Parts: sequence; structure tokens; C-alpha cells
Amino acid sequence: MSFSSTAAFIWSVADLLRGDYKQSDYGKVILPFTLLRRLECVLEPTREAVLAEYEARKTMGIPLEVFLTKKSNQSFYNTSKFSLSTLMGDAANLRHNLETYIADFSPNTREVFERYKFTEQLAYLDESNLLYKIVEKFATVDLHPDVISNHQMGLVFEELIRRFAEASNETAGEHFTPRDIVRLTTSLLFIGDDSILTKAGIVRSLYDPTAGTGGFLSSGSEYVYEMNPDAKLVTFGQELNPESYAICKADMLIKGQAVENIKYGNTLSDDQLYDKKFDYMLSNPPFGVEWKKVEKEVKKEHLEKGFGGRFGPGLPRVSDGSLLFLLHLISKMRPKEEGGSRIGIILNGSPLFTGGAGSGESEIRRYILENDLLEGIVAMPTDMFFNTGIATYIWILSNHKAPERKGKVQLVNASNFGESMRKNLGSKRKQLSDSSIDEITRIYGVFEESKISKIFDTTDFGYRRITVERPLIEDGKVVISKGKSKPDTALRDNENIPLKEDIYEYFKREVFPHVPDAWISEDKKHCDTKDGEIGIVGYEIPFNRHFYEYTPPRSLSEIDTELDSITKEILGLLNEVHS
Repeated sequence: MSFSSTAAFIWSVADLLRGDYKQSDYGKVILPFTLLRRLECVLEPTREAVLAEYEARKTMGIPLEVFLTKKSNQSFYNTSKFSLSTLMGDAANLRHNLETYIADFSPNTREVFERYKFTEQLAYLDESNLLYKIVEKFATVDLHPDVISNHQMGLVFEELIRRFAEASNETAGEHFTPRDIVRLTTSLLFIGDDSILTKAGIVRSLYDPTAGTGGFLSSGSEYVYEMNPDAKLVTFGQELNPESYAICKADMLIKGQAVENIKYGNTLSDDQLYDKKFDYMLSNPPFGVEWKKVEKEVKKEHLEKGFGGRFGPGLPRVSDGSLLFLLHLISKMRPKEEGGSRIGIILNGSPLFTGGAGSGESEIRRYILENDLLEGIVAMPTDMFFNTGIATYIWILSNHKAPERKGKVQLVNASNFGESMRKNLGSKRKQLSDSSIDEITRIYGVFEESKISKIFDTTDFGYRRITVERPLIEDGKVVISKGKSKPDTALRDNENIPLKEDIYEYFKREVFPHVPDAWISEDKKHCDTKDGEIGIVGYEIPFNRHFYEYTPPRSLSEIDTELDSITKEILGLLNEVHS
């Protein structure tokens, strides 16, 4: 049975839930039952050996995990004598025995079912007279590894996650990134590393600090597997939502990944992989979500640890924490001499330009660009996500850029690549075809200037904000204080001067002809404390400005002709009404 037909069969079980469950809640039953059946099939060959080991050692009063996992040849085990098939032999006690069966799994597996709140679902299924029917269905599907490999089973589970997420599209965007966006981001992340990833026995790590249901981790694994089935991609993640965490961890279990690498909790306030560095990182943090709940912990780390922590460059405003996740990822980069790292992160438009010179956002952009970490940004079409239609951008960062990319940033405008979907899924009205994903990846990879690809120096996005003063005039005379003209604060203004330009030449050319009595403030509060120069350095990435195309207005005669035509049409309709 192929993975697609297996997924279709499992999906068909949802028909039993119709009427008793909302469609958006089908996954709360189907996903944990799929996991349960897969784990049962995986453990089947060593089941008797594990039971024998358990019986022999259970009274010794020692931890049994090492012994039982060794016998199971897996990172998990089960000490129950039950199986889904034998459970049906005692229909009257099915729910109780099934709960006992699940409780006998090893703690790392049992936790997944607990996060699903699976016992609550079993109670409801039992009350609705559906439990026996569901167990009967799953007992018949063969998910043994000899029939369906870990890789194929991962595809089955991912397909089920996708279907359930799309069925509940009003909330899916919080925890599930559409597959087309995942595939594009993954392709951009791994571009250029083909020669590394195709080596025999290669081992690399992939991390997602906002793992959701594990879409990015799955896609990364799939991408590397397609390129080199012998390569090993070790996945790590952390997730805040308990149900999404359960799904992600279940997905890792199903693929044979180390489930202890998936952590539960808030990444910003409680980084549970604080001592780890990674080769590759992917993330789709929540758009425009405030970080007030973790403000105390984040500010404490910023103030006490500085650049020794994650948030040394600065803090964004509390209303949007997406740049905090980007700083978190940067802190996880391997040093260049150890091979370096690459990051792919999806952000909305705000991190590109929000915040003037000296603000937390600008200082974060400054740190990224002055350290030459930003490789490129790809603008995606609008209406690509389940819960928002806003413009989104994929940022690619690297601390081991190819020689031709050093000191450069590539902007790719892929906003016109979206194709309308036959059926909208919440706010998702557009999708990227496989050919579009391939073309965007190709354009990014060739690193050439074109209508939709622009290449800049990192300093092109920097500017120096100077304060322009004008004299205070009273009774027609300039007020003098300490031998200098006293500035009129009401007339104080600012100018943003590109970093590549000399501020005095710019001032002479752009300001002085209009206000000949003006001067540049040299007051320390208007100067940059980092370089001691006049003005304050800022960075912004005005993406759309670089791709703006001027469309000349229509001629007046053309507009007049159209107005005459519309007027005649209106008069004709009015005559019909009156007659």
C-alpha cells in the first residue's frame, strides 16, 4: 500500500466521526490513533522480549528504561499485554483497557498522548458509541515498518496533519505553515549545499524554535532524503502549544527521530536547547504578536548578558516579537570555523523598516547587516497563509556566505508568482506551484540582477540621521548663548543621509540651499555612541521601493472619452426607468 493510499484510508476513518465531532476536531482522534497503531506495529517484533524483560526485572526496584529500550531496539517501549486487536475481545471494558495500554508506554511516548488529552477523547468516543468502531478500523491497517518505511510513514502523517489543518483553517495558521511556503523556504535554505549534503554518511542538524506541528522539520528531512537517502538530518525543535507539540513529537516518533530533541515551552523565556548550535534553522514565528508575557525574562537577559546572551543587539517594541526569534536563531549559529550555519525565517513587512535610527529594530538590522549575516530576502505573494493575507518575506541568513555574496544582499520580488486556488482555505487564496518554487529558487541561486532580482551592498541599507538646527530669533535678532547661535527647538528637523555619502557634502547640496542659516548639531545626544560620529546610524530595508515601477497616468482626452461613455450609459438606464 502506498503512503498516499494509506493516508486516504486513515482519513476515511473520519467519516465515523461526522455528526459527533466538528470537522476541525477530527485530528484530535485520528492523529493519536494513527500514532498508536504505528508504534504498536514498530514494537511488534520485540514485544515478547520486552514483556519478558519487564516481568523479570519489575520487582527489583531499579529504573528499567535502559533495559527495556535495549530490548525494544527503539527509543521507546510498551510493557502492556494488550494490542488494538486483543482489546476488541473485551468490548465492555474497552475504554479502561485502552487507557491502561497507553499508560504502559515509556514516559517519552506517554507524554504525547497526555498532551493530546487523549483520555478525554476516549471518554467522549465511548459515550458516543464510537470507540469500538474506531479501534476496529485502526486494528486492520498495517503500518509495520516492513510495509511502510519511516520516511513513507512520515509522509502519511504529514499528509494527515495538512488535511486536518486545512479543515480547521481559521486557527491553522498559528501552528501550521502551508506546504508550498515550507517547500520554498526549505529549498532556499539548502541551496548551494548540495555538494555537502550528497556526501556519504553526512550528518547535519536542523532546528525550529517555533516548531508548530513539525512541518519545517519534516520538509527539511524530506528534502535531504530526496537528495541523499543515506544522509542523516537530526531534527530539534521547541513548541509552546501543547497539541501542536504533541503532533510534532508524534511525527518525530513515527520517523524514528530522537523525540527528546523536541521540547515543550516558550522559546524566548525558557530556551530548553540553550547549549546547542545547529547547521540549519527554519522558523515561521507568529506575525505581529506581542511579547509582554515574557518581557521580564527577555529584558533581564538583554541587560545582564548583553552580547553573551541572545538579545545583545537590541529589543524590538513589545507589540511584535518576531525579531526576537531572529536574534534567538542567530545565537544558535555555529562559528564559521566549525562550518557555520544557515537560517530561513518567515517574517511580515514590519521587521524590514519599523523603528528609526537608534531604535531596537534598527539596531537589530544594523547588527545583522554590519556582521554580513543577511544573504537575501524573498517577497512572497499575499494571501498565502490560512489566517492572514498580509505581505510576507523569507529572510535567508548565513555566516559562511559564498565569496560572490560577501558584503552583498539579494532581494527577490516573487510577489507575482502566486496562483489562485480553486477553493480558498480561510485567508489562503493563492498557492505556489512546484514550477514556481523551482523558478524562484533558480533566480535566487544564480545571483544575478534582473527585473525581479536586485543585488545591493550591505551598506546600501544604512543611513546616518543628522539633526538639523536653525537659530532662535527674537525681536528680529539671532539669540546667542555661550558664543553660539541658540537653536530653535520648534524648527529642529532631521535628515537621513545614506552611509555612502559624506554628510557635509549632502548637507551642502540638499539642505543649505533651502535653509542657509541651518547647521548640523554636534550635541552628544544627537551623535552615535558606537562610532563617535555626528548623527545616529540606522538601517532599514525599503523592499518595495526598489521594485516600484512608475505607471504614467492616462491622458485627459482618454479619461474624457471614458466619462462621456459612462454618462451616456447612465442616461440610457435612467430613461429606461422613467419610461
